[in-house]
Amino acid sequence: MKIEWAFAAKIDYWKNIEYLENHWSEKEVLNFINEIDYSLNLLAKGNVLFVKSDYSTVYKMVVIKQITIYYSIENDTLYLLRFWNNYQDLSNFKLK
Repeated sequence: MKIEWAFAAKIDYWKNIEYLENHWSEKEVLNFINEIDYSLNLLAKGNVLFVKSDYSTVYKMVVIKQITIYYSIENDTLYLLRFWNNYQDLSNFKLK
């Protein structure tokens, strides 16, 4: 399955890595990247759907307790919409 990243997902991803680099060790950065890679590989296999979100056709998957991936699937493409930090105020959450 093809994976496409929304601009917001890219920003979220890199902000999380930047935070880890500034406040934690390289080990935590690498663990985060590995967890994301594992989760994306699982989703890309196309045989798993996680919890439906409040948005139609959008699903969410908790990668680690701090980060939830929001995604949708159309045809043979997995669209990564957000890598949401669960400690943020959910009233600020937007998909686009």
